[in-house]
Amino acid sequence: MSQVTETAIVGTSALIERLLKGQFICRTTDEDGWRALKSPSTREHVEQYLNQINRTIGSAGEGEVFFCGYQQLGDSERKVISSQFKDICNALIPLVEWLVLVQEGSGQDAPLSEGVAVRLTELQTRIEDTPAFREQLAKISHYRLFGSTSTNVDAQIKLVFKRLVELGYLTRPNSEKQIYIATGKLDYLYEVIRFIDETEGLSLEAQAETATQRDLI
Repeated sequence: MSQVTETAIVGTSALIERLLKGQFICRTTDEDGWRALKSPSTREHVEQYLNQINRTIGSAGEGEVFFCGYQQLGDSERKVISSQFKDICNALIPLVEWLVLVQEGSGQDAPLSEGVAVRLTELQTRIEDTPAFREQLAKISHYRLFGSTSTNVDAQIKLVFKRLVELGYLTRPNSEKQIYIATGKLDYLYEVIRFIDETEGLSLEAQAETATQRDLI
């Protein structure tokens, strides 16, 4: 490896570490890292390093979200990917139902996407004022993914949002404010959903209908 390449890798080591930990790099979660990967020269240096350990840079959201994937797939790599895909599929129904609730509760025309803010207090007020939304939230919060046992709207919605931050779908820039920002991991989720729809021939509605009681607590 040339001295220039070594210097470039040292400068992007933290970014490489985040990629290898499975983090999704987008403008919302890491603007500096996102700008670095948007640069062809920096991306090439990172790609060269990752290729040495059978990794590669993947992208979603029309090239606005970056993550780490495998360059070549052997048995062990397939097992890891299969496990990751299974985790996403198991979380799919609660996540889709939550996305629908946010879209309907916020009165938005389009699904939540990277960089869009969700004001929890405003959403909570609308949910509390609408019986159908309260019922939806209760159902969503009791999925195993979130694990709420509360019957209180305030406790349910805060637990759901806290868990979504932990899972990387939301970020909360200011701990003093109840404002959450959607991350690029949501855009990746949409691509997974499209892939499932195309390969399985199932619409999201059909998938929701096939949910079983085991998905609930």
